[in-house]
Amino acid sequence: MAIGITPKHREEIPLHELTPLQFLTIASHAATRLNWTIHYQSASGFIAQSTTSVINSGSEIKLVIDGQTATISSESTGGEMIDFNKNKKNVRAFLDAFAIAQSEISPEELSIKSQELYDSFDLTAADLLKIPAESAGQKVKNFFSLFIPKKDFFFTPILVDLNILIFIIMVICGADFISPSSEILINWGANFRPLISIGQYWRLITNCFLHIGILHLLFNMYALLYVGVLLEPMLGKSKFIAAYLLTGIGASLASTWWHEQTISAGASGAIFGLYGVFLALLTTDLIEKETRKELLTSIGIFVVYNLAYGMKGGIDNAAHIGGLVSGLVMGYAFTPSLTQPERPSLGIISIATLCVVMLFSSFVVIKSIPNKESLTEYDTRFKRFRVLETMALDVYSLKADTKKEDALYEIRDRGIYYWNENISLLDSLEQLNLPTMVRERDKVLKEYCNLRIKAYELMYKAVDENTHKYDADIAKINKQIESVLKSFE
Repeated sequence: MAIGITPKHREEIPLHELTPLQFLTIASHAATRLNWTIHYQSASGFIAQSTTSVINSGSEIKLVIDGQTATISSESTGGEMIDFNKNKKNVRAFLDAFAIAQSEISPEELSIKSQELYDSFDLTAADLLKIPAESAGQKVKNFFSLFIPKKDFFFTPILVDLNILIFIIMVICGADFISPSSEILINWGANFRPLISIGQYWRLITNCFLHIGILHLLFNMYALLYVGVLLEPMLGKSKFIAAYLLTGIGASLASTWWHEQTISAGASGAIFGLYGVFLALLTTDLIEKETRKELLTSIGIFVVYNLAYGMKGGIDNAAHIGGLVSGLVMGYAFTPSLTQPERPSLGIISIATLCVVMLFSSFVVIKSIPNKESLTEYDTRFKRFRVLETMALDVYSLKADTKKEDALYEIRDRGIYYWNENISLLDSLEQLNLPTMVRERDKVLKEYCNLRIKAYELMYKAVDENTHKYDADIAKINKQIESVLKSFE
């Protein structure tokens, strides 16, 4: 599998007993057999274009003959960075077709066709195949062309440029190059549930253009370029940018719903969304079966590896999964418009429908997360819990010479009463829209109150019966209470 700015594959072929002209004649027949279009030919070889498809932008094939050696090379066109062995297959297909053409042509026919081919050459014109190979400066120019919008590769470079530009401005404004602080990320628009809950909904999309350090940026931009050069020509401009933005929002919603206090930023959620779109399309007949298998394997490995790597912690896998799932949905939603390109209205309808679905999903998720008002109300009510707890614990300050009737009153009508009041208070707090962490803490507090009541009930019996037979049970419950209290430390 060739990887590079312009992936290519080349092999040298000895001419053996053939003359250069005879070899070129047979090679031309092999190219015709493969349905390649020869758009330049000279005495030293030819330049041809392979067939193209919805996913395959084709390759430029060059045959250059120098002395008794021919060099056949296949180079991707259309901005590909990975060719999935396409160029190697082109070269292998040429060698097979050459062998067949050579076996079918007789020496007499080869002589005649070679003369006809020679007579077609313009020997006075410059031979394009003898122009020096691409310079280092030209290679640099080709690299930077990845960041310039083109007809079928328009929004990908714009998105890459925008992400890089925002990161540069962040660094200029004081953000750390390797690991920006949480405060800076929040100031620049990172996703953070407490701020989403108070109405800063724009963070659902702005966080898709922020990155937590240079390495985070580089990895994401490479992944975006990789999927963009494959997917954008298939989807077209409008569906591609809609996929990036909507799956980015889907990823942010998943992160917001899952994480209570995590600061989230990065294009990876939207990128996973694009991979989700691509995976969905790879399960349809839009892509040739032979190409489909290699792409499924490659993209499947990428997705599984990154999700597994995200299990280590410190990576927002919720956003990755949210982007991937929303991308799969979008991919299938786009399929009708891609299979019927003569009906452009289908694409508009699919985008509009997906926007409505994402808007509704955003409403549902945002309404389900705790808001500032609920937390404020919780804090106000919880202050009474502390007061009631203090009053209930006054039982332990009773003096040894306290009258039996007074002690029983304090234990039953103050201690047990106030613990039950706190349980009722905790029950009422369940009606508020609270973070999961707070709800779990309240469950433990209810357990704590119930343990206190059990201890007080045994204390009441001990005082009422004037006995120490309950001391061991009370001590056991007190150890449980200590264990609960330690869980709050």
